[in-house]
Amino acid sequence: MAADSDPESEVFEITDFTTASEWERFISKIEEVLNDWKLIGISSGKPLEKGVYTTGAWEEKSDEISFADFKFSITHHYLVQEPSDKDGKEELVEDALPLPMQDLLCMNNDFPPRAHCLVRWYGLREFVVIAPAANNDAVLSESKCNLLLSSVSIALGNTGCQVPLFVQIHHKWRRMYVGECQGPGVRTDFEMVHLRKVPNQYTHLSGLLDIFKSKIGCPLTPLPPVSMAIRLTYVLQDWQQYFWPQQPPDIDALVGGEVGGLEFGKLPLGACEDPISELHLATTWPHLTEGIIVENDVYSDLDPIQAPQWSVRVRKADNAQCLLGDFLTEFFKLCRRKESTDEILGRSAFEEEGKEVADITHALSKLTEPAPVPIHKLSVTNMVHSAKKKIRKHRGVDESPLNNEVLNTILLFLFPDAADKLADGFESRTNTSAGNNPPSESEDYNLFSQFKSAPSDSLTYKLALCLCMINFYHGGVKGVAHLWQEFVLEMRYRWENNYLIPGLANGPPDLRCCLLHQKLQMLNCCIERKKARDEGKRGGMSDRSPAGISGDAGRGADHSGDNPDKEKEVGKSWESWSDSEEEFFECLSDTEDLKGNGQENGKKGGAKEGNKEPVNLKPEGRLHPHGKLTLLHPGEPLYIPITQEPAPMTEDLLEEQSEVLAKLGTSAEGAHLRARMQSACLLSDMESFKAANPGCCLEDFVRWYSPRDYIEEEVVDEKGNIVIKGELSARMKIPSNMWVEAWETAKPVPARRQKRLFDDTREAEKVLHYLAVQKPADLARHLLPCIIHAAVLKVKEEEALEDISSVKKIIKQIISHSSKVLRFPNPEDKKLEEIIAQIMSVEAIIARARSLKAKFGVEKCENKEEKEDLQRFVNCLLEQPEVSVVGAGRGPAGSIIHKLFVNAQRVSAVPPLDEDLRRSGLAEERRPNTGGVADFPPPTGREVILRTTVPRPAPYSKPLPQRMYSVLTKEDFRLAGAFSADTTFF
Repeated sequence: MAADSDPESEVFEITDFTTASEWERFISKIEEVLNDWKLIGISSGKPLEKGVYTTGAWEEKSDEISFADFKFSITHHYLVQEPSDKDGKEELVEDALPLPMQDLLCMNNDFPPRAHCLVRWYGLREFVVIAPAANNDAVLSESKCNLLLSSVSIALGNTGCQVPLFVQIHHKWRRMYVGECQGPGVRTDFEMVHLRKVPNQYTHLSGLLDIFKSKIGCPLTPLPPVSMAIRLTYVLQDWQQYFWPQQPPDIDALVGGEVGGLEFGKLPLGACEDPISELHLATTWPHLTEGIIVENDVYSDLDPIQAPQWSVRVRKADNAQCLLGDFLTEFFKLCRRKESTDEILGRSAFEEEGKEVADITHALSKLTEPAPVPIHKLSVTNMVHSAKKKIRKHRGVDESPLNNEVLNTILLFLFPDAADKLADGFESRTNTSAGNNPPSESEDYNLFSQFKSAPSDSLTYKLALCLCMINFYHGGVKGVAHLWQEFVLEMRYRWENNYLIPGLANGPPDLRCCLLHQKLQMLNCCIERKKARDEGKRGGMSDRSPAGISGDAGRGADHSGDNPDKEKEVGKSWESWSDSEEEFFECLSDTEDLKGNGQENGKKGGAKEGNKEPVNLKPEGRLHPHGKLTLLHPGEPLYIPITQEPAPMTEDLLEEQSEVLAKLGTSAEGAHLRARMQSACLLSDMESFKAANPGCCLEDFVRWYSPRDYIEEEVVDEKGNIVIKGELSARMKIPSNMWVEAWETAKPVPARRQKRLFDDTREAEKVLHYLAVQKPADLARHLLPCIIHAAVLKVKEEEALEDISSVKKIIKQIISHSSKVLRFPNPEDKKLEEIIAQIMSVEAIIARARSLKAKFGVEKCENKEEKEDLQRFVNCLLEQPEVSVVGAGRGPAGSIIHKLFVNAQRVSAVPPLDEDLRRSGLAEERRPNTGGVADFPPPTGREVILRTTVPRPAPYSKPLPQRMYSVLTKEDFRLAGAFSADTTFF
């Protein structure tokens, strides 16, 4: 039974040969991609113009296909061309060769300087490449290569595509391709040979001609002539005749400490080594016919001087060291440091016992000490009076990061007023700026607002330059920390002694500048207010006037020249000037104009009288009448009061204030509290207005303060006369209106006796504390926009001397990019590095331009026309990959290049030996005059293109283009052949 059932239990496997295999699917995918890219059918186009491969735009599009699990990328490379109306007519030409076959014979674009390797080898304007998708994958076995080539051939045949299709084989670094192109009745096979060592018979033209003819295998007995294009490339590496002309600053002088004040105000620019490493001269014979010249293993007619075409390219030095780039990079590294100033200089470097440092460690005690603050005469030694003494106590003088000479030079550069010995000389210079600064309207000057840095004539900008210089030449981060400590001590000294900080614009902090600059401006505002208040008190003490105001007390240094002896007076004790409710502070605005208004006898207790009898109060703090306006009820003229100036604020204070207000929430109580906090200035102005205009009402105040909120309209009265009647706006009539509440609360107190809106003492101490706790990394972050600003100005200045169009474009890009990045706080490191890299690239281009100018003797050329030609030639070398030499070896540039090679050959110690040449695989340049040293070294690269049109494979076949490209260098030898055959008549 079991035996009988065995045949029935067998399962017969049926193979379905209609199911597509992996290979067929692969071919199908290739065809699908070619269809999607519309590469099917007859390709047509105009004949190529000369140089279009270099000047035209190349584009590519890619897709991914797979053979089983092995992934390939398929890429279409093509030259973008404008469509022509004649294309349709050209398609009708009978027996026209496919466009790629026509390109094989085109001689207009041989040896393009920058193109895909297949373009250089075969002269194609369009082709498709199939390559392994992963970089480490490779098609190595011969059977796989043949399978891929078969797939390509079938796909081309099925679709009728006339675009050449290549397959990349072997490892990618070898750039090995095989491919095929099909047309109606014709086919071109693309083959390649790549060797490390070249056989001797292929190092010269006659050997290459032999292999080309044998490969064609043309049966015709007189073989059609072979046209040739030859290019020999010579490399010049020896610039011994030309030193590298580095521009100032002199590095040795800087390192040695011999630094002039001007050097600290400039950033250096230029390369420390020659940024041009090699010059490549390509000598080309574009149209030669076989038999015109002879080149074999014993003789050569190829003399580079006689070559009809010369072209030159320069090779840039890899990572050439440039000064400006090094400065920026090293300064940027500071941003990543973690140490504090105390950790760098030693924790106890600035801590001392006794009264010597009481003014630093116990600054707030100044508010209670009865002893007056003496005002010394200025000099460099007492401007930075204590820092070095403290440092020396804890370490030797030699250990200080900055030596005395360098430190004094920097401080004189930052604080030029310190050079004046007399205090009145100092006062007269506080608000002056250097005369050589760019005008404030200029585009370069206003860059600071785009970069959020600081004006180029400001103290902050100069400080940034000095720190950058010190970081690079004088002690690195320790030098930076040392100078910063000195700078902070200087700021405190100026605050305590009422000396304005030079190099800062008057007025409140400029929010367009960096935060550090705003802080210094805030400190200056504090010094200005404190100084004017102290001068007012001293004047009051001498006058004994009831108001205690000096008629000559002015703002800042404007009136200080009137009475130089004031600087020698002893300031009044801080004891009598506290912030208690019983004391009143004279406002800065009030002291300016009191003399002119005659308001010198205001009573100190006026604020306590209240509003019971406001009409009987004597008006105080008037500035001037407000046009023809009169008070509504008494009918007296309406006077504009002297008011307190609003408190200046830096951007971090504004942000802090907005956060506090936002945290109050949206409740009614929160809104009310927020309105009260915001109305401090309004209340002060109301009190000043009441004091200046006794008997006034809220309507009077609104008419001056917010005219839009007082609505006037014409009405007819009882007698029929047209009169103007006014009333408050709707928002002013809202119950519990903040304006009404403030008006009812306000007492008639003139500005000079109100509590200060701006507490300069507290704000100054906050700024000084902020400066003291800054780490070098924080400082570098604050000042990096200033350094980038200075670097951009430097490259703009240097570019103006060289006039390089490409550099102008890059500088505009840098400014645009920087303004976007630096506008926001805490920019990303990566974006900052990109800006620095862009600036370094500009510096490198300028350095290369100067190097080439020196080598080609542009400045020494006396003939004006030749000088202009050389200048154009140098600019082209910078901007173009390869530049043709006008007149070849006989033109002005050609003769200079010839001399460069001749000099390099003469200074070479040992002439090239035969065994060296054999080892490198290059034949020595063979010239008729072999008696002395050759003008040129042996060619580094040798390229030959051989072309012909012959019937193949049979004598009666259609004549088709044949082409072979050969390149021979020191390290490899490559033959790339395109051999066409007739597939109809064979």
